Amino acid sequence: MNILLLSPYDAVSHQYWRRQITAGFPAHHFEVLTLPARYFGWRVRGNAMTLADQMTADQVAQTDLVLATSMTDLATLKGLVPGLAGVPCVLYFHENQFAFPSRQASDRDLAAQMTSIYSALAATQLVFNSAFNRDTFFAGAKALLRKMPDGVPAEVLASQEFNALVLPVPIPDPLFNRTPSVRRPDLVWNHRWEHDKGPERLLEIVQAYVASGLPGKCHIVGQQFRTIPPAISEAIALLTAHQLLGEKGYIENLTQYHALLAQSQFVLSTADHEFQGLAVMEAMALGCLPVVPDALVYPEYVPAESRYTTAAEAVQRLAHPAGYAPRDCVAPMAFQAQAESWHNLFIRLV
Repeated sequence: MNILLLSPYDAVSHQYWRRQITAGFPAHHFEVLTLPARYFGWRVRGNAMTLADQMTADQVAQTDLVLATSMTDLATLKGLVPGLAGVPCVLYFHENQFAFPSRQASDRDLAAQMTSIYSALAATQLVFNSAFNRDTFFAGAKALLRKMPDGVPAEVLASQEFNALVLPVPIPDPLFNRTPSVRRPDLVWNHRWEHDKGPERLLEIVQAYVASGLPGKCHIVGQQFRTIPPAISEAIALLTAHQLLGEKGYIENLTQYHALLAQSQFVLSTADHEFQGLAVMEAMALGCLPVVPDALVYPEYVPAESRYTTAAEAVQRLAHPAGYAPRDCVAPMAFQAQAESWHNLFIRLV
């Protein structure tokens, strides 16, 4: 089978997904077209033009299935490349444009939201990485359509909603096969250093953690950008002052990063936005107990005794570790556990 895989905003989690899919199904031939994850406003509206320009006539003629991320302006692309009009298309949602936390209401991009609705309508099959992602997309899309002056019926999405699938981004199998190591009573916060990952909540928990006198280091790691949220800098300074700071910054070496997770007892999330939580899932596969907000996607795979609503409650989770095996909670997300569902999806549509 010839599969045309489109990732027009090829962010880290999108790369993670497409590399596993392309490597995991060697019997299929994948043609991969990507665009850098930058210039969001332009990319979300202009990607169809760029992708259409990159495609060759032979690629289009030989394509049996299109597998595209939800950043793809699929409706426009089908119009620009008529040869794709009759090809079955899977639209994979890593996130949706209706459930992002905004620093200001004006950050909501109506064009991006409408583009995602058109793309959903143009797809043969919608697939989401979590039920939370699926539910917030359809709720947001229907709410937006109800506000339109011509009263577009929300039922226009009914068939797509009824048939939508949930298939998380797979977790690599080798993470589950690692031999358990001796664990330190350490805490790892392993997320992008951006506002949607809850830096203010992180600072609040770090303050409570320092005051609690609990043993163990706190590691603040993850992808950094030009501007670091002040609350993260404050949290690092506080931990440093109390000699509680472990690793800091981005760990480029994957082996070292996984070793840190495998040796630490807890993984912490303070996110305001999380559609799946790959960083937490990987840590759980390596044996870390999660300490996560009682919201977003987390109730789908994190037991209640590991979720919190306040900083004090988060510290209580650290002081009294849960007794379950975190690896078992995310085992259904392993690649080997999902491979058959992905394979059946490809075969069914073609």
